[in-house]
Amino acid sequence: MISNKIQDALNEQINAELWSAYLYLSMGMHFEAEGCKGLANWFKVQFKEEQAHAEIFMNYLNSRGGRVVLKAIDAVETKWDSPLAAFEATLAHEQKVTAMINNLYALAMDEHDYATRGKLDWFVSEQVEEEETARDLVDRLKLIGNDGLALYTLDQELGARTYNVPSPLAGK
Repeated sequence: MISNKIQDALNEQINAELWSAYLYLSMGMHFEAEGCKGLANWFKVQFKEEQAHAEIFMNYLNSRGGRVVLKAIDAVETKWDSPLAAFEATLAHEQKVTAMINNLYALAMDEHDYATRGKLDWFVSEQVEEEETARDLVDRLKLIGNDGLALYTLDQELGARTYNVPSPLAGK
């Protein structure tokens, strides 16, 4: 059985992951409307990844005899001034999620909940990757500046991104 403290914290994380999905869907729809289908695709894939992260937490909580409590998802932004602004917001958001995962990890340690700590190990590594990817795209967009051809090329590249089921959900 999982402690109420861990259960509550995991439910907060589930809500945060679903909010993240909603944010990335909003970014995808913004760039779709702007005619940047590759950028839109990148964010729509990110939307699916965040939904999967929430599902991983929900499956885990259920497997430990806990109860998933879904809460309202707060509103998200719907417009960004530029691709750079959107990816800077993405990087800042992923850094916030990293802090949340780190806090969950610390709580699991305080509660001597080694099973939860073990589940969080995957998320710790995932957040390193999420931040690195966002930082790389911010850096590339800064280099691109106002170069329309370079932005077009990046848009084409991001359009090739595909969704891969995260390993904790594989075979489920």
